[in-house]
Amino acid sequence: MREYAKVSPQFWIGTTGKALRASGVEAQLVAMYLLTNPHANMLGLYYLPKMFIAHETGMPIGGASKGLQRCIDAGFCSYDEATEVVWVHEMAAYQIGEQLDARDKRCMGVQNEYDSLPQNPYLKAFFDRYSAAFHMSAARAIAVSNPSPSEAPSKPHRSQEHEQEQEKEQEQEQEQEQEQETKPMSAAPTAREPSSMERVFEHWRQVHNHPRAVLDAKRRKIIAAALKERSESDLCQAICGYLNSPHHMGQNETSTVYDDIGLFLRDAEHVDRGLKLYADPPRSKLSAQTRKNIAATDGWVPPEMRHAAN
Repeated sequence: MREYAKVSPQFWIGTTGKALRASGVEAQLVAMYLLTNPHANMLGLYYLPKMFIAHETGMPIGGASKGLQRCIDAGFCSYDEATEVVWVHEMAAYQIGEQLDARDKRCMGVQNEYDSLPQNPYLKAFFDRYSAAFHMSAARAIAVSNPSPSEAPSKPHRSQEHEQEQEKEQEQEQEQEQEQETKPMSAAPTAREPSSMERVFEHWRQVHNHPRAVLDAKRRKIIAAALKERSESDLCQAICGYLNSPHHMGQNETSTVYDDIGLFLRDAEHVDRGLKLYADPPRSKLSAQTRKNIAATDGWVPPEMRHAAN
């Protein structure tokens, strides 16, 4: 987790800032959250489920989704629904700098952070935008389908436009070669979609910050057993729920963090406990208004509100 984040004054008065202001308070709040939230990295390219935005800003999920879409429309960011990855286009320039010296150790840090990112459609676009400025050495291969037009950057960079022109020329050349050959070329293999087990594991890795964790045989067995009893969504919510447990997050006699996925999902009792923590976090963790917003979002009603709701 980052200890601080930089926010330029231009956020409020720049061209994009004015567009966000015209889009409403929800867009401004979501944009500020994308720059400063605890899940972000210095690249501005990171895993962020929409429920995180709603939960941590106190907005209903509908308001968070609306604000995010308006940020996309303003050209501030892109968001891929399939991988739940957001890219704040100019965040790396603000957090790191417009240009680094080749000897700057941060160049290696940028490459390492980039190499550890989960698969998403924006890896190539990020490399095109920042490789020269940060002296990046290698681009990541993309194994995810292209985002829909509503998710892609509204204004592509010049490098992207050039790349698109090259791709069109290559496609035309391939079509001509296929017409000349008597034997048709075999179709290129498509990328394999991650399984429910892999998505649950990746969700845990990102939420609890374990980028080097491995999906070994023991964890596979535990997740597979949990998926037989619960949905993928339930398991992901339970994993998020343990963030609200002071004991599991290190506030205990030994100051030990107990956050392994094998513990969270090892049996029905632990999954149920995580779901309860997700729906009903300790009062010390959330304000009454935030609890009310989560209740409106998830359909869960706190005990003290049930009488009024009826």
